[in-house]
Amino acid sequence: MQILIPVDGTDASKRALDFAIDMAVGMGGSLHVVHFTNQATDATEAILDDARERLASADIPDEPELTTITVDVWNADRVGEEILDTVDKHGYDHVVMGHHEDGPVERAVFGSAAETVLRAEVVPMTVVP
Repeated sequence: MQILIPVDGTDASKRALDFAIDMAVGMGGSLHVVHFTNQATDATEAILDDARERLASADIPDEPELTTITVDVWNADRVGEEILDTVDKHGYDHVVMGHHEDGPVERAVFGSAAETVLRAEVVPMTVVP
């Protein structure tokens, strides 16, 4: 099983990565950790460093892949579309994403990348709160 796990540095994303690691170990799967951004910064490296630390402490059968993908337009719907494009290009079997609770203002402004992927119904998905 090939699992795609988008990370963004939030607590929900970190919980999702931990879940995906357990899933990969339990099912003998492989992981591709990806961070979508509109500009690589020190925060990008901090997010990937955290992911590297979590992955290093696990006994994952295949070497996990970590990448950053730059997105021109930065909003949740666009990130969701990029995730779906990545799934399509690489044939991932499963997506694991974190989702944090939003208030009505945050929801109206930011939307939800997880919701975009879930509604597309093109790949099995686990949403970790």
